[in-house]
Amino acid sequence: MEDRWLSVAKIAAYLGIKQDTVYKWIANKRMPAHKVGRLWKFRKEEVDEWVKSGSAKPACAGGPHADRESDGDEGR
Repeated sequence: MEDRWLSVAKIAAYLGIKQDTVYKWIANKRMPAHKVGRLWKFRKEEVDEWVKSGSAKPACAGGPHADRESDGDEGR
């Protein structure tokens, strides 16, 4: 029964990032997410594919670290 929906907290823990980063990626990087009522839910397989496609990488416009947050998530 691996076909379940993950919460923001669970997907953040799975990716090793902060929950704030998840919300930023939904808004700015088109992270695959589904709004259920007022909650965001995620399919692990969709997020894995999105990460593999390179969509989670920082933008190059302002340099290699332009889109990176300074919240301790660097290098993950």
